[in-house]
Amino acid sequence: MEVITKRTAKTIYRDGDTVIKRFSSRYPKSDILNEALNQSRVEETGLPIPALRSVSVIDGEWAITMDYVEGKTMAQLMEEHPEKLDEYMEQFIDLQILVQSKRCPLLNKLKDKMNRKISSLNGQLDATIRYELHTRLESMPKHNKVCHGDFNPSNIIIDNEGNAHIIDWSHVTQGNGAADAARTYLLFALKDRALADKYMDMFCKKTDTAKQVIQQWLPIVAASQMVKRIPGEEDFLIKWVDVVDYS
Repeated sequence: MEVITKRTAKTIYRDGDTVIKRFSSRYPKSDILNEALNQSRVEETGLPIPALRSVSVIDGEWAITMDYVEGKTMAQLMEEHPEKLDEYMEQFIDLQILVQSKRCPLLNKLKDKMNRKISSLNGQLDATIRYELHTRLESMPKHNKVCHGDFNPSNIIIDNEGNAHIIDWSHVTQGNGAADAARTYLLFALKDRALADKYMDMFCKKTDTAKQVIQQWLPIVAASQMVKRIPGEEDFLIKWVDVVDYS
């Protein structure tokens, strides 16, 4: 088996025409089974995602096996062909709109997940800020769109025929699509603010969405991103956890 990538608690291998995501023994079994269940539910919507093959235990460690997709990520293509950036960004946003056009009633609710994450930040944000974030979250319109939860160009694979495949459904929920767009904006902004602004402009134009609608979600998604405690991100994110209204 060929190692594709290795992270703190999981290793992803290629084995012929399949990909095996193998989790460390300390990874909660319930999270692994929930990820597999979520992927199978999203697969039933007809979205272009790798098919789930199996959930198994390998040498005492849980693993999820799915179809392997030969190709390059959209992030790679954007870097290799900067002259096609607008074209790739348009395709990227069209895929996000396609995801949000689907409904999957058995998925967890985005608001519930966000509330849990905000509550868990008692060591990073004081009670007043957490209260304001909870209050803002509760005031947001309730929708039931499929929200990927980590929609960025690294999670789009373009195969050798030019077809797109969306991967990594471990964070999927159902909820307000503007929240998912805000998270995508933030993920871009962590690396390239100009690219983030380009995404925001194009997404809002394509979906006829006011920027303020997405900006209202930014403090909430920034707070939820802080839960990951990724080195170098916290100072950046804390600037976005601003509970005053945007104008």
